[in-house]
Amino acid sequence: MSTAVKSGDTVAVHYTGKLEDGSVFDSSREREPLEFVLGEQNVIPGFEKMVLGMTTGETKTTTIPAADAYGEHRPEMIVQFERDKIPPDMDVQIGQELQVQTTSGQALPARVVDTSDAGVTLDANHPLAGRDLTFDIELVEIVTE
Repeated sequence: MSTAVKSGDTVAVHYTGKLEDGSVFDSSREREPLEFVLGEQNVIPGFEKMVLGMTTGETKTTTIPAADAYGEHRPEMIVQFERDKIPPDMDVQIGQELQVQTTSGQALPARVVDTSDAGVTLDANHPLAGRDLTFDIELVEIVTE
């Protein structure tokens, strides 16, 4: 009888993540399996829930709602900066990743989503926020129980 994965186990999984249109946004198939400890929140909550209870060699496909993936898209995470707040030697391009500092001093990654003569608009939401994600998962190994 195979052992089922439980919280605290270290597991190795192969996965392929797809968007609603079926396009692949990430996969471990061409590299080493992803290894993580269940319950340590190193992966999105819905991914942990999928793996919980699986046995070695088992495969599963599940759609994870945005709330259990990278969260809902939050409008308050979109901020605008006036052009004079951007260093003049910085050539800001749409799609560029920048680090912004919060009022508490924490560095937060943000993408440039719009530029104009007046300013720059940044989106600090995760790029997959607000999206339901489908994962194909194969439990390769329970590394430690």
